[in-house]
Amino acid sequence: MIAADNLGALYDAELGGERTALIDCLSWDAPRTYSHRELEDLANACARGLLGRGLGPGDAVAILSANRAEFLIAYLGILRAGLVAVPINHKFSADIIDFILDDAAIKLVFCDAARSAALTSDLPRTDFDTTDFEALLDAGNFAVVRPADDTVAMVLYTSGSTGRPKGVPLTHRGHLWALRMRTQRGWPFTDHRLLVAAPLYHMNALCTSLFANGASASMVLLPEFDARLYLQAIERFKCTWITSVPTMLAMAFAERDLLDSLDLSSVSVVRMGSAPVSAKLWSEVKETFPGANIMNGYGTTEAGPIVFGARPGRVLPDLSVGWQMAEVDLKLIDAEGHEADEGVLWHRTPATMTGYLNLPEKTREVLTADGWYDSGDVFRRDADGAYYFVGRSDDMFVCGGENIYPSQVEAVVESHPEVERSCVVPVPDDIKGEKPVAFVVRVPGSQLDEAAVKAHALERAPAYQHPRRVIFLDALPLAGPGKIDRKTLKAEAEAVWRSEMQNQAAQ
Repeated sequence: MIAADNLGALYDAELGGERTALIDCLSWDAPRTYSHRELEDLANACARGLLGRGLGPGDAVAILSANRAEFLIAYLGILRAGLVAVPINHKFSADIIDFILDDAAIKLVFCDAARSAALTSDLPRTDFDTTDFEALLDAGNFAVVRPADDTVAMVLYTSGSTGRPKGVPLTHRGHLWALRMRTQRGWPFTDHRLLVAAPLYHMNALCTSLFANGASASMVLLPEFDARLYLQAIERFKCTWITSVPTMLAMAFAERDLLDSLDLSSVSVVRMGSAPVSAKLWSEVKETFPGANIMNGYGTTEAGPIVFGARPGRVLPDLSVGWQMAEVDLKLIDAEGHEADEGVLWHRTPATMTGYLNLPEKTREVLTADGWYDSGDVFRRDADGAYYFVGRSDDMFVCGGENIYPSQVEAVVESHPEVERSCVVPVPDDIKGEKPVAFVVRVPGSQLDEAAVKAHALERAPAYQHPRRVIFLDALPLAGPGKIDRKTLKAEAEAVWRSEMQNQAAQ
């Protein structure tokens, strides 16, 4: 079991050693393989090099790069040296990146060549694609810094879809707890090979990488998600454990020609997270990976990646995120402020943040003095105690006095055999308050029309839920790691709706 007290020092010489730790596919044609011992030595060299540059305890170091081995080496080295790692979404605009560099008081930036060219800050930087990184490494033994219980290991920034992103400080102690919870059953995991294609600046991929490292498993790392390469990597490297945001798998399953030609039988574990899973996608996962252990995990950046989980000897119900985990407190709060079987999830774990960086007022909005975090996510609990995601409380809208969660309407729309994906957003209405509009991606070759989608929804759900307008797209726009850009679609729906209302008024 994991006995480390520094999140960056998870090496187990007996279980890891010369076993493969990482296959870096930055170059698909010539992937580079690292053993656990090599990663250990390189992380130590990075830690020594950082301290040799004059950085001290608590100093923040940013990482601005696509996925690659150097990203992980830098991340582990930063933590080992007692510094604070700040992975940054490299898709943020230049002004948002500059804001984060200032907000987190960054002292040094690790970056790749593409991000270095776009970086406007004059902060010291180390470029992975030049001799900078190799020059920083200082080989030799290193005494890993032993952090106190409240020592911050990293600051992860939220996506900022509703404004500037918020920094979330997370401790060594909290995420070591999360790691131990993930590895407490099924040990050892050394025969597993995990596939990671989500960005390492996001909790999903970063915690998966820490799991692979701490469990002495091996990992295949893609620089970014590409549906075809993702599928090809499973066959090429015989991956046993695949991880993704649900949208990524939906995109991969659209590659039917490739999907049908590959041998994916090595997969025994499928883990999804960071977004809800539709019944249609769940069915496709079961069909594509028969016999695999399938789960859609749930966690938050603010309160950790561990809330729900499986139970020994119990079959996880389809679409459920599992049962309440040990050492996790949770409650569902309804619209009247009472505990109920359906409501907004409040939870408290050893990994919960102490508060947003430099934002005390925002902290008070979501975090109580005794550590309860208001997730804003609505769940329901069944009679057996299993939990199911319903939707975001801030995505919910009211149509004629009825509450509508977009995910509920999307599930109905996607149950049509000719619908690949959908996204439902509200538009303002003078009579009903708001009405649902659906953006739909048809399966290839389909001639499905708007009337058929509406009729399908009216047959299978309450009338108030059916989309009043259906807009067909070739693909849904994404915001962040595999998440649908609802903000952009909402603006587009409102523009279409206003135009149509104006045309009707003019007739």
